[in-house]
Amino acid sequence: MQTSSSSAGGQSLGDLLRRSARRHGGKPAILCGETRWTYAEFDQVCHQLAAGLSAAGVATGDTVAVLARNSHAYAALRFALARLGAVLVPVNFMLKADEAAYILRHAGARLLAVDSELAELGRAAAALDTRIERFLWLPSEGPSDAAPGMLSFHELAASTGEPPAVYVRGTDLAQIVYTSGTESLPKGAMLTHDAVIWQYVSCIIDGEMSADDRVLHSLPLYHCAQLDCFLGPAVYLGATSVITARPIPENLLRLIEGHGITSFFAPPTVWISMLRSRAFDHWDLSTLRKGYYGASIMPVEVLRELQQRLPAVRLWNFYGQTEIAPLAAVLKPEDQQRKPGSAGKPVLNVETRIVDEEMRDVAPGEIGEIVHRSPQLLSGYFRDEERTRAAFAGGWFHSGDLATIDDEGYISIVDRKKDMIKTGGENVASREVEEAIYRMPGVSEVAVIGLPHPHWVEAVTAIVVPKAGQSVSEEEVIAHCRGCLAIFKVPKGVAIVDSLPKNPSGKLLKRELRQQLDGHYAG
Repeated sequence: MQTSSSSAGGQSLGDLLRRSARRHGGKPAILCGETRWTYAEFDQVCHQLAAGLSAAGVATGDTVAVLARNSHAYAALRFALARLGAVLVPVNFMLKADEAAYILRHAGARLLAVDSELAELGRAAAALDTRIERFLWLPSEGPSDAAPGMLSFHELAASTGEPPAVYVRGTDLAQIVYTSGTESLPKGAMLTHDAVIWQYVSCIIDGEMSADDRVLHSLPLYHCAQLDCFLGPAVYLGATSVITARPIPENLLRLIEGHGITSFFAPPTVWISMLRSRAFDHWDLSTLRKGYYGASIMPVEVLRELQQRLPAVRLWNFYGQTEIAPLAAVLKPEDQQRKPGSAGKPVLNVETRIVDEEMRDVAPGEIGEIVHRSPQLLSGYFRDEERTRAAFAGGWFHSGDLATIDDEGYISIVDRKKDMIKTGGENVASREVEEAIYRMPGVSEVAVIGLPHPHWVEAVTAIVVPKAGQSVSEEEVIAHCRGCLAIFKVPKGVAIVDSLPKNPSGKLLKRELRQQLDGHYAG
């Protein structure tokens, strides 16, 4: 077996798994459905898969897209590509075919990995003027049949050849993760091996992770949160990972008890669904010690309920964004009640400021934009020099989030500078939804905002002004959006109004709309 893909002083994602396998060879590494891999077996699978991918034409620097649900195969593909120096491009499986096709085209991917459930969507997306030449079928968590006409994960992972002796540098590109910015077209954040590994270190230190953890991974692995805040650090440390594609309460509770899970991450919406499940009190969750949440702020009342019903669980709020790989700040367990709603303080490898338009630090309590310096940051937006320059204006990365900082250095998010809505752990650009609704012939004006919601935490909500003499109903708007947007982008509610609030210069006042409609989903 090849002993290293790097120079004597190298450090790449492929090296991390190899080192863990040498330290913890017989220890369970990946558990998914009926699949059980020790670290030695996981390392061997990734080694052989890399050889098979190379024989199939995947080379250093190639972009390989993945449109699949969570599985052991997804995890293996991630590390096999890293060993080849190929670039992972995760694709959100809730996108429509044309939305996914844009990512495939922009990334220039020639190979698309899919599972059986998403094979049809993958073929439809690839047919829309992309460069996709071949498909790779990935087995799922449960029983599944190989999709015809595709390369097979099992066959590639059974390769008897050797992968090429590639020198993968830390500065080489590891992945391009597409973000849902306020623009209608997503941006591809380029993240190197160095950036991702520095982020692993921040997660491990500030999240108090260890090799003794048994981690449940249920948020989709196309999310850099699950992929790089939890799966990657677990492999780096030699912890045990349990992977599932079904983040529904009954399945999660069963897995926590069945595998003695000690560490679990989910957005607030999933924690809420577990608490509301009738099965919650029927499962033994006593092994759970570390609970993580992110993507949106945990409602204070839910936080209190969690701590009451799971008193042994220590909680962390992970705040960040794709461009910083993605962890930027953490609210630690001892501060959950003292600083409710806060994003916490910057993590080990991140320097953060809250600044005004002139890049001056704001005073405590004043609103400014969050900017960062960190080795975790993206190297730029793929094929987009203009937005890269804008993001790094003044020598700091501009997050686009507005926040305050208190006299102890704790950050609280107050708004999105670019009107991002975070609903159920997904990012939704309000402008994209607005543009879709504007295509309806009876619509004069529309504003899309996020409103507090008892389940989604933040619900996509459309406020629509019909054209004079015409009528538009809530049902029509929702039906229209379902036909052209991914399901998580579809408004959860629609308000039909006569006019939208604006300032004297004609600028739409979304904050006023939020105030007017606060409590819209109450009860």
